[in-house]
Amino acid sequence: MAETATEVDDRLAARLKAQQSKPGGRATARFQRWMRWVHVYVSMAAFVIIGFFGATGLLLNHPSWFGGDELVTSLEEGTLPETVRRDGGVEFLAVSEFLRAEHGVVGEVTNFDQVGNEASINYTGPAYGASARFDVETLGYTVRITEENLVNAMRDLHTGSDTNAVWDLAIDASAILLLLVSATGLGIQLFMRKRRLSALGWLALGAVVSVLLGWFTLV
Repeated sequence: MAETATEVDDRLAARLKAQQSKPGGRATARFQRWMRWVHVYVSMAAFVIIGFFGATGLLLNHPSWFGGDELVTSLEEGTLPETVRRDGGVEFLAVSEFLRAEHGVVGEVTNFDQVGNEASINYTGPAYGASARFDVETLGYTVRITEENLVNAMRDLHTGSDTNAVWDLAIDASAILLLLVSATGLGIQLFMRKRRLSALGWLALGAVVSVLLGWFTLV
């Protein structure tokens, strides 16, 4: 007959009380309670993160399932305003601000350069790219914008491709949360004597499968 939630809680409380009566048991029980608390609440905090990276991982492997192969390319042309000129040349920041305001260019500037009278500014972002070319003397320019759909944007967020420092920090925080969930989950299993051997067995099996998958992928 399956135990009720109350019976499980009573059994765990009795086990913790018994552990506390042993030498060093109080510290062990306190550490076990701390691990359970961290595991439960960090798991809840990481629930959305785990779901996001799971779903976007599928998109990464199978972009065509959701139309991830679609590309939209547009070409804009025009003349830069005279206000971008500085000391016989142009100010790239002023050019970039004009392009963002005039054509809605987004993303981070990856590089800018000038060779003779020809200059360029390139932008990248999740599922987005823009390349501006302009003449320093005539100020004539062209902007080629390539946009992918939301599926590819999610894919790039999964890998951290062409993202900014804020998203890089979010990925680091997500990795720390997932490590905490894994470590505390393992710790809880190791404290439960009846499940310890089976937990270690599943851990070993998972490690072997992971190593084999990696091996067959690399060879």
